[in-house]
Amino acid sequence: MKQIKKEYQSFDGQQLATLCAEIGAESKGEDITILDVRKMSSFTDFFVIMSGRSTRHVQALAESMENELRSKRINTSRAEGLSEGKWVLLDFNDVVVHVFYHEQRGFYDLEGLWHDAPRVELPF
Repeated sequence: MKQIKKEYQSFDGQQLATLCAEIGAESKGEDITILDVRKMSSFTDFFVIMSGRSTRHVQALAESMENELRSKRINTSRAEGLSEGKWVLLDFNDVVVHVFYHEQRGFYDLEGLWHDAPRVELPF
């Protein structure tokens, strides 16, 4: 098994979440939000939530995120929903990335469900 590249070994969950948000922004992801769920969840520390304009765009966002992180030797432990492209979930252990088709995002309303979670300010 390949080790995470040296420059990324010291990344904590918030830094990884910010990196995921930046990759999403570079791929034209929309309405990007990071939620800090450390005090509310036992399965992850951060949610990164973003939207795509179409199912194909949602798939492309998820694929570009996986590819970019794979190049840094940070692999997902699980990816769900990629074939449908309406809601893709990428699990990076400390960070779970949700890429929604905009209609699905409103329906599931994760930001409303996790309304008590602090939002992390984006650096861009």
